[in-house]
Amino acid sequence: MKAAIAGAGNVGTHIANDLAEAGHEVLLLEQDPDVAARLRLVEGVKVVVADACEPTLLSAAGLETCDVMVSVTGDDEDNLVISLLAKQVFAVPRVVARVNHPNNQWLFNETWGVDIAVSTPHLLTALVEEAVSVGSLVRLLQFEDARLVEVTLAADSPAGNRAISELGVPRDATVVAVIRERHVIVPRGETVMEAGDEVLVLVTPDSEEAVKTLFVGAKAGSTGARTGD
Repeated sequence: MKAAIAGAGNVGTHIANDLAEAGHEVLLLEQDPDVAARLRLVEGVKVVVADACEPTLLSAAGLETCDVMVSVTGDDEDNLVISLLAKQVFAVPRVVARVNHPNNQWLFNETWGVDIAVSTPHLLTALVEEAVSVGSLVRLLQFEDARLVEVTLAADSPAGNRAISELGVPRDATVVAVIRERHVIVPRGETVMEAGDEVLVLVTPDSEEAVKTLFVGAKAGSTGARTGD
């Protein structure tokens, strides 16, 4: 895989080194030549001094050959422009963007070329809620057309003591894992749900409400923290 990363701050540099150590080819874009000169990078990371908001410079860097674009500058406006250019001008298959200000989260969607938006405050909120919430549906990750949700089954969950095949899970939703007593269970049709199980489900926006009813019940509260709306 060849990945381009815009922004050589702590986040961008760490991602670049991790990807390179995993055997991937990495193109790191940084507009400040002084910052670029001070970088400590592993073998496999190519640094290009360029403003990633400039199409001509992206073309010169070979962005069209990349499989993934990761935009992690400290400016949300720049991250949106970079994402849009990567997707619409250079046809990069996968675009991941960092959200610096939580109030800008709603902008980071496919309209701006973003496949996955990562907002640290929203992600931390979701992880905290996931750790303490029982009987409510919590959104953990947002993908382009789906999201990963988690629910810890309460004692009165409609899914309790029932096999997955009996629940009537929507066709566009999938139970991907069940965590029981710190052990991961690969879900099958005959897997019986128990109170206290942590259930991870991949859902679409259209199927999320039905999944919540199946595992939480009609009397449940609203869905928990959002990480990618």
